[in-house]
Amino acid sequence: MDVADAAHRQSLIGMDALDGNAIAGWLFEHFGSEMTTVTGRCAHCGTQSLIAELAVYTRAPGAVARCRTCGNVVFVLVKTRGATQLHADGFEMPA
Repeated sequence: MDVADAAHRQSLIGMDALDGNAIAGWLFEHFGSEMTTVTGRCAHCGTQSLIAELAVYTRAPGAVARCRTCGNVVFVLVKTRGATQLHADGFEMPA
């Protein structure tokens, strides 16, 4: 995927991205430790990045994190019934 395609995806989303620090509290709730400094890999394009470097959108019932290189969704955080659920099929983190 090229930079122009990623920029086009960004314009389709229609809102400004925050960085991964915006979801630091949610990640701490889920994992029990600081996660924004963890490096992972986008399952779509292979780009390695810190969670803090992901593009995060929070104008929904949860938060969506996208790869800054390809624009694909790498994980989704949702709070339901007081619990934080992480769906991270698109972001490979070390075990």
